[in-house]
Amino acid sequence: MLATSSQTVLPVVQQHAEESAVLWHLRSVLVIAPHVRLFQLRRFDDRLAAHLDGLAVAGEFGWKLCEVAVGTLGSGEVFAAAVRAIEDKNGGRLDKLSALAQSAPQAQRGLVSAFGWVSARYLQGTTKDLLSSTDPFKRQVGIAACAMHQVDPGDILGVAIRDKDASLRAQALRAACELGRLDLLAEIRAALSEADEQIRFWSAWAAVLLGDRGDSLNVLTQISRGESAFVPGAMRLLLKATTIDWGHEFLRALAKAVDKNPAMKRRLIRACGMVGETQYVPWLIRLMSDDQLARLAGESLSMTTGLDITYLNLDRKPLENNESGANDDPNDDNVTMDEDDNLPWPDPVKIQAWWDANKSRFTDGVRYFMGAPVTRAHCLQVLKEGYQRQRIAAAEYLCLLQPGTQLFPTGAPAWRQQRWLAKMG
Repeated sequence: MLATSSQTVLPVVQQHAEESAVLWHLRSVLVIAPHVRLFQLRRFDDRLAAHLDGLAVAGEFGWKLCEVAVGTLGSGEVFAAAVRAIEDKNGGRLDKLSALAQSAPQAQRGLVSAFGWVSARYLQGTTKDLLSSTDPFKRQVGIAACAMHQVDPGDILGVAIRDKDASLRAQALRAACELGRLDLLAEIRAALSEADEQIRFWSAWAAVLLGDRGDSLNVLTQISRGESAFVPGAMRLLLKATTIDWGHEFLRALAKAVDKNPAMKRRLIRACGMVGETQYVPWLIRLMSDDQLARLAGESLSMTTGLDITYLNLDRKPLENNESGANDDPNDDNVTMDEDDNLPWPDPVKIQAWWDANKSRFTDGVRYFMGAPVTRAHCLQVLKEGYQRQRIAAAEYLCLLQPGTQLFPTGAPAWRQQRWLAKMG
């Protein structure tokens, strides 16, 4: 056990270290959650920041507790330690954490996340060293740091896209899109034929958001029909970037797949919300009588119509013994979550009555997103007021509407997001 001259300081600083790690894990769930708005994320981020500040005030003693915690190889523990190392500008400690992250991939998310969390002033010099390193992993972290702070690293991005290291290439492809690098579109498109699905996904994802509507859409279509971890992201972007008629054809093909594989029905329900055509609303309402599909159907309906089921009291009591996943209790270490956690339970009778009263506001053949046609002003409004999953969709729409627009980072610290949104108008 670590020695300290004050028996009262140890438990306090230990609490800061432990809760910094736990809150980071919870935050990683909240930034993609269906029930969290930006102002709620801000309150949570303030809590996390307070514990990290406590570690900073504890100085070397705070670092030693972080160093001990890192031995668990948890991504949250690595995050807290990396924040301290970055803000202290301690290159030796950062090198140790980088080596640890390379040997324990589960820790990498925590390390990279720390570079996005800290203020830009702490990265001066540090990011430059990462970008000029001969270590591909360090260059990968440096590029990720630049993208998270919306800072263009320059020519190194094009060089990294051509690198032989797959993880570095994937990060560079992603960053090129996030930073709106239209000048790299040709090099991005050249990676579409790669055998590595990670490379093909990020090249197609980046190319589409940068304005390409050719082979990149074909790659996203192929991935969307598969079973990999890239399916949700590929399908979400594909159905935004294509026409409504194309979306109808995609849904018809998906419906046929459901006949052979009922498990595909969840993918079909989510896809309906992405297409954004109100002709699917009656079918989604009928699904709300199925306890296994009700919440997902409600979310898809909301993504199209903008209906806030909870706010308008159109929900029903949840099933008895329904177990929820992650929550914002720092004493609860359950951070697992399925895609329906924290979604409301829609009442099909109430929803039908709402639809009967409001369907005249919608026009057939028009793509709707959160209750309105897709425009820049509307997407900005969703970024300011929507839930996290809706905000992620709004950020992608802004890039599709004007290729070359930087992808808004909906996972950034909330105070930084609020500052950027104020500048966007």
